[in-house]
Amino acid sequence: MAGERTSSSNRLSVDDWLQAGYTILAAEGIKALKIDRLCRHLEVTKGSFYWHFDGMPSYRTALVQGWGELRDRDRRSIEEIGSLPPRDRLRHMMASLITPGHWTLERAMREWARTDDEVAESVRAADRRVWAAVRTAFLDSGFAPDEAELRADATFAVGIGLLHLSGPVPHPRQAARSERFLDLMLAT
Repeated sequence: MAGERTSSSNRLSVDDWLQAGYTILAAEGIKALKIDRLCRHLEVTKGSFYWHFDGMPSYRTALVQGWGELRDRDRRSIEEIGSLPPRDRLRHMMASLITPGHWTLERAMREWARTDDEVAESVRAADRRVWAAVRTAFLDSGFAPDEAELRADATFAVGIGLLHLSGPVPHPRQAARSERFLDLMLAT
């Protein structure tokens, strides 16, 4: 909510600024990410922004680092489900992809990555971790390494494709489609 403070004082925290940036990125894209827009969103003056950041370059760097930390939390979540049966792991990963908050921010970060090398490397690093977890699920399902890799590639490509083909929210039948997709990918 605009203007709401997460710290006990009335001063915004760095996290407040990052969350505002993610909200704007997800809703409007990188071109909307401007100091004036952030300040209007948070209902504060530019002085508040400059209290925490030297300017937009340092703010954008903080956004990328913060997004990397979000992705690391996702990775830990994937590691925590490692004891589940492979299909359940894949289902969990797909379900997390289609949550509205994740869906829109992921798409916005991928768009930004097209024009910024630092963001692109962060996205690639996150992708490598997720792809490895998907490949492991296929290996654990009994597929040979080459076949597990091919299925991981296809699964990952479909997930990225769905992000770019989607509207502002996931398709209402996405959960059923995900189950059908898993049936296809896990068929021997």
